Amino acid sequence: MTSFIDLQIDNGVAVVTMNSPQTRNALSSDEQYGAIEDVCRRLSGDRGVRAAVWTGAGKAFCAGGDIKAMLARVRDPALEPVDDRYHYKEGIHRIPASLYYLEVPVIAAVNGPAIGAGLDLACMCDIRIAGRSARFAESFVKLGIIPGDGGAFLLQRLVGISRAAELTFTGDTIDADAALACGLVSEVVSDDQLMERSLAMAARIAANPPHALRMAKRLLRESQLARLETVLELSASFQALAHATGDHAQRVEQAVAKLSSR
Repeated sequence: MTSFIDLQIDNGVAVVTMNSPQTRNALSSDEQYGAIEDVCRRLSGDRGVRAAVWTGAGKAFCAGGDIKAMLARVRDPALEPVDDRYHYKEGIHRIPASLYYLEVPVIAAVNGPAIGAGLDLACMCDIRIAGRSARFAESFVKLGIIPGDGGAFLLQRLVGISRAAELTFTGDTIDADAALACGLVSEVVSDDQLMERSLAMAARIAANPPHALRMAKRLLRESQLARLETVLELSASFQALAHATGDHAQRVEQAVAKLSSR
């Protein structure tokens, strides 16, 4: 991987670490966006990977966008609005396009501040576990901008419309307990237990058949927007595939044998 992304895989569980602690893992460069695309592509293509833990090196999960890079754009007289549109479409939008649609279930181990685009990145994951020092903010409005990387889509699906509106319109920072109370995270643990708990969750997920996991994740994603009829049709198709796998046959045989032994 690149210097920004460190990838470790063990027993079907991948650990992805954003590795720029000196910048608090801020997101600003094509190299970083490409690194995230690359690791998502690799995880999707590796059928042996059944779950992933996504975290940040150092004391922050992700500080969001690079404010110095923002200032440089503000001061660039040659930059036209249409250029900035493509700056987003061809830049940071590559993250939700790859991470949100990654087939493998992903746990965000939020080890510190997840601010702005960092919060949105955590929302792209399937499950969020927070260390006690985690802090969360949809802080774009504080800089006079809007959630430009999918946050308006993601956040309200996790915490509800009213709470998402409050966080977006105030830009306020909330702590780990408040994040737990509003459903943004599933669990809060001490900082020194964060990776242990996240890896334990990943191991519980990885104990299940990989194709069923990937299809279940896709079904959850599609169900956020699709009509019931569409979800049922997709469910039937995925279930037909699942029934034909060796994993299903093995698990059913084991379950029947267990019942017969009682």
